Amino acid sequence: QVQLVESGGGLVEAGGSLTLSCAASGPIFSIAVMGWYRQVPGKERHLVAHVGTAGDPNYGAFVRGRFIIQRDVAKHTATLQMNSLDPDDTGVYYCGANIQMSSSDRTRQYWGQGTQVTVSA
Repeated sequence: QVQLVESGGGLVEAGGSLTLSCAASGPIFSIAVMGWYRQVPGKERHLVAHVGTAGDPNYGAFVRGRFIIQRDVAKHTATLQMNSLDPDDTGVYYCGANIQMSSSDRTRQYWGQGTQVTVSA
């Protein structure tokens, strides 16, 4: 069974930094895209950052150069370095990945359990 496990969330003061990590495990043939998404109560989950196998990152417009996503394709891991955090960055951060379990399988979207990030003013 494929699993995504996140770590690194917590409480930080405005202007501080946090690093989130995600590790995918299980029967994995390939991961096309791996990234982070944020959700706050009453709103939809939206993109923070994701990266493909070529290392080409995409960031949500609100990131404004503050975050860096990196990925280790061979190890099925991704990290999100978040700097200059603002209270508006508060939310539950989910790791998401498009995973193919075998060469004959279709790509499916998987999600981690989420990790809370709280930025105090």
